[in-house]
Amino acid sequence: MSAPATPAAPDAGDKLDRGVLKVASVVVLGAIMAILDTTVVNVALQKLTIQFATSFDTIQWVATGYMLALATVIPVTGWASDRFGTKRLYLLAIGTFLIGSMLAGLAWNVESLIAFRVVQGLGGGMLMPAGMTILTRAAGPQRIGRVMAVLGVPMLLGPICGPILGGWLVDSVSWRWIFYINVPIGLIAFVLALRLLPKDNPEPGNRFDFLGMLMVSPGLAALIFGVSRIPSTGTVGALEVWLPALAGIVLLIAFVLRARTMEHPLIDLKLFRNRSFSVAMITMAVFCVGFFGAMLLLPTYFVLVRGESALHAGLLLAPQGLGAMLAMPITGRLADKIAPRRIVVPGLVFIALGMVVFTQVTATTPYWQLLAALFVMGIGMGCTMMPITSAALQTLQSKDMAKASTATNILQQTAGAIGSAVMSIILAALLAGKFGVPTSQGQLVATAATMNPATHDAAAGLAGESFATTFLWGTILLALCLVPAFFLPKKRVVPETTGSDDVAPPVLMH
Repeated sequence: MSAPATPAAPDAGDKLDRGVLKVASVVVLGAIMAILDTTVVNVALQKLTIQFATSFDTIQWVATGYMLALATVIPVTGWASDRFGTKRLYLLAIGTFLIGSMLAGLAWNVESLIAFRVVQGLGGGMLMPAGMTILTRAAGPQRIGRVMAVLGVPMLLGPICGPILGGWLVDSVSWRWIFYINVPIGLIAFVLALRLLPKDNPEPGNRFDFLGMLMVSPGLAALIFGVSRIPSTGTVGALEVWLPALAGIVLLIAFVLRARTMEHPLIDLKLFRNRSFSVAMITMAVFCVGFFGAMLLLPTYFVLVRGESALHAGLLLAPQGLGAMLAMPITGRLADKIAPRRIVVPGLVFIALGMVVFTQVTATTPYWQLLAALFVMGIGMGCTMMPITSAALQTLQSKDMAKASTATNILQQTAGAIGSAVMSIILAALLAGKFGVPTSQGQLVATAATMNPATHDAAAGLAGESFATTFLWGTILLALCLVPAFFLPKKRVVPETTGSDDVAPPVLMH
C-alpha cells in the first residue's frame, strides 16, 4: 500500500501544516496548468481555423483530441498510482504534459497540432487524479474539506481566468503562446514536485486489469466523442453521434458487469457500496451536467449577444471568480466541522438564484445585474463542488484514495462533456428556430446576423431570448441537483485513526 505523506500532528485538524501546504502548492500548480490549458485553447479555436486555413469541424479536434486522451488515460491512473507510486506518476504526468505543450507550440500544420494535443491530454489526464490522491493522503481524512478548498481554486477559476489569458495571448501575442505558457509553469512544477512531494512505496501486488482497460478507456472515449459531436451535427440522430455513444455505453456496461465479479478491477466498484460516496457521486454527476453546461454559455452570451471581445468576455466573468475565492476558504473549514449537506444545499440555492437572473436576460440587460448575479453564483460555486468531493472522500480509507480520485475525475469529465453538449444543442436548436435555419447552422447564422450592422439589433434580441430559455434549462438541471444533495450525510463525519496507515471506518456525530 502506498505510504501516506508525513503524518499530521494530533491537532492538525485545526489547520493545514507547512508540509501539507508545500504538497498543495505543487498539486495546485499542476492543476492550474491542466485546467487553464483547456479553457485557453477554446478561446483560440477561431484564430486557429484561420491560421491553418481549415474548417471548424477539423479544428474542433484540437479540443476533442485532448478531451479523448484525458478520458483514455484517467482510468489507468488509480492502478498506476498504487503500482509505481504517486510521486513517480505525477512527475511522469508533468513531463508528458510539458513535452506535449512544447510540441504543440511548434506545430506546423493542423494534423501535427492535433497529435501533440493528444500527447498533452495523456499527461493532463494523470495530473488531476494523481494530484488529488497525493494531497488527500498528505492531509488525512480529517482535513479533506480544507484540502479540497485549496484544490478547488484552479478547478473553479480555470474556466474564468482561461478566457481572459487566452483572449490576451491570441489578440496581442501569438496563438503559439497558449501552449508555450505551460513551459515555465511546468518546469517549476516538475522541480518542486521532485523536491517537495513525499516519497511513497509502490504496491506491486495487484495485477493490471488489461481487459478492463480495453473496455473502460475506449468506452469513455467513444461516449465523449459521440456526445461532443452533438453541437456540430445539431442532432442526436446523426450516425457520428449515436453510433460511438452507443458503443461507448455498451463497453462501459460490459465493464461494470465484469467488474462486479472481479477481485481487483481497473475501477473498484466496491467503493459505491459506501453510501456517502455513492450519494456524493450522484450529486456530483447532476451538478457537473448543469454547471459546466451553463458555464459554457456565459462567455458565448457576452460575445454573441453583447458584442464583447473574447478578452472582455473573460473579464466580465471575474465577479464569479471573486465570489468563489471568498467562499471557498470558509467552506473548506466548515466542510471538516459540519455535515456536507449544510454547505452544499445552500450553495446550490445561491447558484440557482444567480441563474434566475440569466433566465430573464436580453440584449440590453444592465451589466450591474449580470455582474451581481455572477458574484452570487460564484459564492454558490465555492459551496458546492469541493464540499461534494469532500463528502465522497471523507469516509474512505487511505488505501482507497487513488481509486476514488480516479472515479471522481472520470465522473467529472464525462458529466461535464455531456452537460456542455446538452446546453450547446439546446441553444443551437433555439437559435435555429428564431432564425429559420437547420439546427446545425443556428449559431453560425446568429453570429453572422449580429455582426451585420443592418440586422444587429433584431438579431441580438432574438439571440438574447434563446440564451434566456437555455439558461432556464440549466437552472432546472441545477435545481434537480438538490434532490440527491438532500441525501448527503446530515451528520458530521469524524474519522477514527488507528496505529496503521489506514483510516478506520468513520463515525458520524451531530
